[in-house]
Amino acid sequence: MSYTIAVAGKGGTGKTTVSSLIIDHLLSKKNGSILAVDADPNSTLNEALGVEMERTLGDVIQDLLERKDDLPTGIDKQRFVEYQFQMCLVEEKGFDLIAMGRPEGPDCYCYVNNLLRDVMDKFNSNYRFIVMDNEAGMEHLSRRTTQNVETLFIVSDESVIGVRTADRIYNAIKALKLNVGDIYLIINRTQEKLPDAVIAEVNKSDMKLLGTIPIDENIVEYALAGKSMLSLPDDSPSKSAIKEILGKVRNLPI
Repeated sequence: MSYTIAVAGKGGTGKTTVSSLIIDHLLSKKNGSILAVDADPNSTLNEALGVEMERTLGDVIQDLLERKDDLPTGIDKQRFVEYQFQMCLVEEKGFDLIAMGRPEGPDCYCYVNNLLRDVMDKFNSNYRFIVMDNEAGMEHLSRRTTQNVETLFIVSDESVIGVRTADRIYNAIKALKLNVGDIYLIINRTQEKLPDAVIAEVNKSDMKLLGTIPIDENIVEYALAGKSMLSLPDDSPSKSAIKEILGKVRNLPI
């Protein structure tokens, strides 16, 4: 059975970097196959992982809508979607990557989303871990294209406004009544000590602060150079921080 970790947060908080760090740590444990899911149309998870991505599931969905009356004969739609899914999957050493792609247009996506959900559920069972880099609105979760999430991290920057935004995301998830297990707050790119105002804002929310990730010059350097976060030095402060954070997650099978 697969274990799904989702990462959410407003743009600019570094959630894609956090997703990459999680994948890197899981890879180091060598405890099962990993599916990385880029569920943010504005995300660059593939670049953070050093992977080239040519086709997304958004492309598949649009193609299905445009060809729904002209699909190949002799194959049912479910099998056709499975084939297209496999064509989008990028296989790397230790993990695979799939990108959800652009948001929906004016057409009705209910039917293809149902097909996609069934296919994703089937493929997800092939992996021990699924790490999903989400858009802040959690659109793919709210459309139920992914059924279950065991752990959700909401990423904030080191500011009162950032924590308030994270809290709004937290409350939106609760309001949608999504099938999400534990929800934790991570504050990214921190100084040595969190400001008192930020700590006070965290204490006002219902979120549990699981840990912080310090400013890491290695990440800044790698991002500027377009280098994969999977090749960060082992002594990078961010790698130590994510190891400590994941060590606190309840029932994480590593």
